[in-house]
Amino acid sequence: MADTGGAARPDEGAIGDYFLEERTFPPPDGFRRGALVSDDSLHRAADQDWQGFWEDQARQLDWIEPWSKTLEWDLPFAKWFVGGKLNVSANCLDRHVEAGRGDRVAYHWEGEPGDTRTITYAELLDEVARFANVLKGLGVSRGDRVAIYMPMIPELPVAMLACARVGAPHSVVFGGFSADALRGRINDAEAKVLITADGGYRRGAAVPLKANADVAMEEAPSITSVVVVRRTGGEVTMAAGRDHWWHDLMASASPDCPPEPMDSEDLLYLLYTSGTTAKPKGIMHTTGGYLTHCAFTHRYVFDLHPDTDVYWCAADIGWVTGHSYIVYGPLANGATSVMYEGTPDHPDRDRWWSIVERYGVTILYTAPTAIRTFMKWGTSYPEAHDMSSLRLLGSVGEPINPEAWVWYWRHIGGERCPVVDTWWQTETGGIMISPLPGTTVLKPGSATFPLPGMAAEVVDDSGQPVKKGGGYLTLTRPWPGMLRGIYGDPERYQETYWSRFPGRYFAGDGAKLDDEGYFWLLGRVDDVMNVSGHRVSTTEVESALVDHPTVAEAAVVGANDATTGQAIVAYVTLKSGNEPSDEHGELLRRHVAQRIGPIARPKTIIFTDDLPKTRSGKIMRRLLRDVADGRDLGDTTTLADPTVVEEIRRRAAASPGEE
Repeated sequence: MADTGGAARPDEGAIGDYFLEERTFPPPDGFRRGALVSDDSLHRAADQDWQGFWEDQARQLDWIEPWSKTLEWDLPFAKWFVGGKLNVSANCLDRHVEAGRGDRVAYHWEGEPGDTRTITYAELLDEVARFANVLKGLGVSRGDRVAIYMPMIPELPVAMLACARVGAPHSVVFGGFSADALRGRINDAEAKVLITADGGYRRGAAVPLKANADVAMEEAPSITSVVVVRRTGGEVTMAAGRDHWWHDLMASASPDCPPEPMDSEDLLYLLYTSGTTAKPKGIMHTTGGYLTHCAFTHRYVFDLHPDTDVYWCAADIGWVTGHSYIVYGPLANGATSVMYEGTPDHPDRDRWWSIVERYGVTILYTAPTAIRTFMKWGTSYPEAHDMSSLRLLGSVGEPINPEAWVWYWRHIGGERCPVVDTWWQTETGGIMISPLPGTTVLKPGSATFPLPGMAAEVVDDSGQPVKKGGGYLTLTRPWPGMLRGIYGDPERYQETYWSRFPGRYFAGDGAKLDDEGYFWLLGRVDDVMNVSGHRVSTTEVESALVDHPTVAEAAVVGANDATTGQAIVAYVTLKSGNEPSDEHGELLRRHVAQRIGPIARPKTIIFTDDLPKTRSGKIMRRLLRDVADGRDLGDTTTLADPTVVEEIRRRAAASPGEE
């Protein structure tokens, strides 16, 4: 590792480039020696013939019929591996069992109360085939949509794979969403069947799901049948003729269900992204290209050795990370995964580290918000466990602050594990920008470079490429896992993703390029602040705050200001053992000014024990802007803890600002 400190610098791009991080971490020698990729051969192959490169990756899957054409591209509509036929569940299950790997563990599952299941590939195939026959018995046929609203239990991937087996696109709705959110997604997809559970466990309590589903179905006329998993044993209302217990249907189901041959471009699933306005967008992912993308990125980004690795993506399957990197990518590659139902602090704040130790986890993939929470809790929890099995760490969901990256590398990875910081979106289907851990020199906070086969550019306001500095992150050519549109609304697809910069995909993220061409994500361009004519990224100011040794987490927003246009307001959570005070706030203001420059000095610092986050862990900056500007709060139903906002509002009223 090289550490040359940091300094401020200006920039010529569309978004200011102020925060400089110069520490570097080359791949450890031992890691490089055993890595799948330890040179630039993959990048060179993709640069020479990018469509041929993707053909090579697609050949790693089992195809029932070969494709006749690699790509049809009628911007913005792509078709990959045209004419090819395959089945996703067969690629995730049957081929491994037929190759003699049926006894390999697919999932080590652990429930929040401590109950466990170990499920082999052969057992998973048996359950998937049986449930596929259950779906057929309920009248589900190829093309019918199936809604899934479940906790993190094994029946969730079983249900998804069973849908894929019979050719019925699934729409998984995160178990933390409300009845209204569920209803809207069911109705937009016109789903025929709903699969749910009586409830799930979260922080020691049973959270009802069937009761929410019942409310949703009061106005969901397309649903003809509901299948309910008994998880918590709580009382539920079962509608005669419509509602069925999972265990009753499975008891008589045959384990013989041949997989349906699906066209490469047949719809595999819908996944709805929630917008702050307008109705949620049903993102469409299809079969051959998506599975190719997931399998390739999962294999090489995580340097997967399926015979020896125990891989844990600590996300929820209700989000795209769980679709691609808990279910489809790992199972296509024959990986052994960990799946956990509950929260990281039940029964205590070392739950994750006990899981790492118990199952010998070698690869951990999680979100920066979780890492910053662990920073706040302190190092005693991971230090109480043997985590020497870990060899690779990953980050997903939002840009990671350099100090959180280094904390993760040091206290979770023992200063021996590369950290792969990955950028991608629900819409991209899989990872787009990421290190290859056996060859890429890492920089804390940078997702480094586009993966082989991917093409990304940062552009300015007029769409001209930026060689160095900040701008808008765009993708310049099609890729196999890309969304095929918004369900039922091709015009909205064109307008949302392809209209801002003609010929380029742009979904709202800012980024900057450094002297060596590394990509640094700057968060949503909606979150860029305009301070006295300077466009300052919230991510850079947050990174400067978290860079201070007393700070665990920070969220920054721009508040209306009569003098500067916008003023920087920072919400700060301190690490254990540090007390908030006016003096501490001034100390942090000076630190940001020193680290970035006077333009980024926060006008107000509000100390808070927690930040308003969605149940997926994303900070709701919209609510923080409302607090900063004294507006009425908008919708708070998706918050993990709605009481946090009122406490922040109270503290904000008492916090002095800088004159």
